[in-house]
Amino acid sequence: MLLPIMERTKEDAVNPTAVKFGHPDTLLAEWDHWAVLLRPAQVTLGSLVLVCRDPVQRFGAISPGAATELREAVAAIESALGECLRFDKLNYLMLMMVDPDVHFHVIPRYAEPRRYAGDEFGDPFWPGPPDVTRSQPLSDAARGALTGDLRARFASLRSR
Repeated sequence: MLLPIMERTKEDAVNPTAVKFGHPDTLLAEWDHWAVLLRPAQVTLGSLVLVCRDPVQRFGAISPGAATELREAVAAIESALGECLRFDKLNYLMLMMVDPDVHFHVIPRYAEPRRYAGDEFGDPFWPGPPDVTRSQPLSDAARGALTGDLRARFASLRSR
């Protein structure tokens, strides 16, 4: 079940991968087994990280609860990003080369540039694979607006 943000303490809610990606400041939504964070380095507008809370470093080792809950987390991500940014495609990348805890990079893909918070954002890799080593600058104002918009959309999913 989608939980209110910050229901947990920092100690029981995160692993080193979540901390690397800015937890708790970047936290958008959380479940018992998963957390969604705004990716600090935006590959494309709205790039996220979906981090498993289970203390595992292999996807096949996640708990049955995490496996079941993954469907709910993915559906919520697709709904929140779709309502907010109208992506054309979503790429889910599970790389775990540098950050070993189970996690996905969620990269919205755009056939045409998008305007958000007064700025224009493109997808320089469309229609090919994204390059997660490169990022687009996001102003503090745009980052704050995007964080607020996505948190509100995830929160509205709790009440549905």
